[in-house]
Amino acid sequence: MLHPTWSYRAVIYEVNIRQYTEEGTFAAFEKELPRLADLGVTVLWLMPVFPIGKVNRKGTLGSYYSIRDYTAVNPEFGTLSDFGRLVDRAHRLGLKVILDIAADHTAWDSKWLAQGHADWYEHDAEGHIVSPFDWSDTAKLNYANPEMRREMIRSMSFWITSMDVDGFRQDMAGLVPFDFWEECVRHLREIKPDLYMLGEVEDPAYHADDVFDVTYRWKLFHFMEALAKGKENVDRFRAFLCEQEQLYKKSDMGLLFTSNHDENSWNDTEFARFGKACEAFAALTYVLKGTPLIYSGQEFGSRKKLEFFEKDLIGREEQEKYTAFYRGLNELRRKNSALQDGGAGGELVHIESSQPYNVLAFKRKTADNIVIAVFNLTPYEIQPAFWDEDYVGVYRKLWFGAQPLFPGQYDPFGAWEYKIYYKDL
Repeated sequence: MLHPTWSYRAVIYEVNIRQYTEEGTFAAFEKELPRLADLGVTVLWLMPVFPIGKVNRKGTLGSYYSIRDYTAVNPEFGTLSDFGRLVDRAHRLGLKVILDIAADHTAWDSKWLAQGHADWYEHDAEGHIVSPFDWSDTAKLNYANPEMRREMIRSMSFWITSMDVDGFRQDMAGLVPFDFWEECVRHLREIKPDLYMLGEVEDPAYHADDVFDVTYRWKLFHFMEALAKGKENVDRFRAFLCEQEQLYKKSDMGLLFTSNHDENSWNDTEFARFGKACEAFAALTYVLKGTPLIYSGQEFGSRKKLEFFEKDLIGREEQEKYTAFYRGLNELRRKNSALQDGGAGGELVHIESSQPYNVLAFKRKTADNIVIAVFNLTPYEIQPAFWDEDYVGVYRKLWFGAQPLFPGQYDPFGAWEYKIYYKDL
């Protein structure tokens, strides 16, 4: 699959408009765009911006994913004109914008139900419209209805033709029939050939027929979390990475993260889940094969588990430290072609070490660039040695300057310490 040319080095930033500023508006967030461009992110994923349902609403403000109207914006955030200005400003700064859509369900007081389209929804044996799972604030759509499918495609097309968005993040994409995605994406790419599609699904089949550019790597995320908590070991992690290589095609892209809106609100912050290993695993998402994600507030070192249905401003506890941290990782990705996703970068090749049960060591190499990454994935100080034909010579070291590497030389590592080396060839 050929992805948009800009996507191979993409760094996605997930935007929670409600919690981002005191105002919680498009106009207020627009002021943050130069800072985010300077941070080095390239894609803004805007969580749903649509009007939120009031019937069966959860909490005071409700869920972004309980959508009343797929072609309007939440008045709390501003107007369509405000949204259009936000997208235009982002584009002028070199940022792409993708819009989050929940296509599996709508709010109970949706525009479609108000128009009398009850047949666009799934019903139980007694004829009542049903909710998916325990999402009682939503009504499940019926994808056996061709009229509804056409209207969903028209709704998505609106955001491309009228607002010039660059693509979509599809919430719970696996709950929607794959043949709909084939039909939908084929139509959308006729309008915008370099459309970018991110699907919340972990199934290699969703990369088929050029449908989704990027899908989630939830299993990788959970394996990393288990490692940080001492519930897994590096040998099994290495084997897991090899298994993942076999599941996906070289051209498939995968979303890598240590937090997102779901994990933060329901399972706590990355600091709570990864502990002292937090920065090591964040760095790992930048050097493994995949596309890294930063959630709102991670570059501030925010330690808040944000409320999902209420106003809850993100924290900015350690902004200077973590902004520098993510800026450095974003620059690393931008400057090193070996770290590109989607088959454009180097394959992941494991490097032999004297402590394979403690250390994950690998390289990624293209014709003009090489990156070597070594991670102590334990809470102990260790001193391993490494052997590889490329583990020799002078490299640049992330956060430092020039660094000579010598095969077989024992190298001290602190707990959860990582070292990333790179150079052009």
